[in-house]
Amino acid sequence: MAAVEPIATPSVNWLAIAPEIALAGAAVLIVLLRAMLRRRPGSTASAFVVAVAGVLAAGGTLAWQWLDVRDHGPITTMAGMVRVDGFGVYLGIIVVIATALALLVSIAYLRREGLEAPEYLALMLFSALGMLIMTTANNLIVVFLALEVLSIPLYVLAAFDRRRLSSQEAGIKYFVLGSFSSAIFLYGIALVYGATGTTSLTGISRFLAQNTLFDTGTLLAGFALLLVGLGFKVAAAPFHTWTPDVYQGAPTPITAFMSSATKTAGFAGLLRVFLIAFPLYRSDWRPAVWVLAVLTLAVGSVGAALQTDVKRLLAYSSIAHAGYVLIGFQAATPRGREAALFYLFVYTFMVVGSFAIVTVLSITGDDDHSIDGYRGLAFRRPVLGTLFIFFLLAQAGIPLTGGFIAKLEVFQAASDAGEYALVAIGAVATVVATFAYLRVALAVARPESDEQAVVRDPRVPLGRRVDVWTGVVLTATAAMTLLLGVLPSVFVDWAHHAGSML
Repeated sequence: MAAVEPIATPSVNWLAIAPEIALAGAAVLIVLLRAMLRRRPGSTASAFVVAVAGVLAAGGTLAWQWLDVRDHGPITTMAGMVRVDGFGVYLGIIVVIATALALLVSIAYLRREGLEAPEYLALMLFSALGMLIMTTANNLIVVFLALEVLSIPLYVLAAFDRRRLSSQEAGIKYFVLGSFSSAIFLYGIALVYGATGTTSLTGISRFLAQNTLFDTGTLLAGFALLLVGLGFKVAAAPFHTWTPDVYQGAPTPITAFMSSATKTAGFAGLLRVFLIAFPLYRSDWRPAVWVLAVLTLAVGSVGAALQTDVKRLLAYSSIAHAGYVLIGFQAATPRGREAALFYLFVYTFMVVGSFAIVTVLSITGDDDHSIDGYRGLAFRRPVLGTLFIFFLLAQAGIPLTGGFIAKLEVFQAASDAGEYALVAIGAVATVVATFAYLRVALAVARPESDEQAVVRDPRVPLGRRVDVWTGVVLTATAAMTLLLGVLPSVFVDWAHHAGSML
């Protein structure tokens, strides 16, 4: 009788997947606690404690990974499907920071709206798990799985407030359009596999370096579809149509989470796929990215200027910010990578701080966010009004804020790459977007008329005190936005070091 050969299984480096284990473990534990402590006092508090502990554990292991890859080089595990390098760890840290901030903002929001906290927190952690997988994926199949793991919980979270029709509509729209984008991305994977015989990012790069394709149609169609699928996740035009409605209808803390963490994960996949797998074909995909960047800047900036709802304005602003990151990506240079990474880091604090203030000021029901409702805020709530103006000006790129340095970096990277037209278009888009931000800032700083004071909806909670955890978020995001504008060198160097390790 012939001896049975043992099944070969890939080795696992547990350090490489420790952050994902921390988030997954915390999410599963919250589900178990929910089952065991259902309707008992303390179940919500226990879920928050576990969620925060999981995020802190993930952040700690990411810091450990950074030191390890800095001293010993990248970690490759799971049969080469996972590659932990400085690039992935840097973006993973941004995801964890965004998740932690969104969790803290959610504490008072869930209590105010009467929503079930354990399910909400577990879904958020599972989505963050998919985002972390995205940052270190070294295989197109893993990228696709990460997209699904991060997206499916977000579909539910967008529709989490079942009492609001706008929330249900947001979830349905996000699910339908997200499913189409996933199918397109999967078809792109099939075409790339047909052209190269592998789905490994490093394997694709190696194959294209060692072989000459006489018919590149299949490959070009493949990475065009990959660009479409990932363009949906980063809200790049013309794949942005879901963004305003979903951002407006979703619970505001989830909007903050999507606009920061999801965008970071989407760009992690976009940069990793194209800069690792297709560097030799950059002359083919750079023109497409150039068009995407221009369309995204135009749609985001002009769209923001036309809005009367603050959440929709911030949604279009998020689209415009994706355009600036695309400028750094389109440069396809080390300086461009550095600029894109630094922009994502800065943007996280600006946008979460903005949505944290919107969360505090929203009425019960989270539906009324008109710009007119913010008029006179600086007089009734001076601290909140000042912070909101500060975050808006930072997103506009006013000097002494992180937004100014971030825009300066991407423009410098594009200029160094000879993309002067793109720099000019970006500058014009900045002026248009600044008009949109100033509309809100002026409304906040303008005194309320006597007529408005009489007819103002008494439900508007302009007198509500800021809870401790939202106060922590506002303090941290404002301090970091200012620090990144005044002393950016340490963080720019960090982004440069992370980009050089891709």
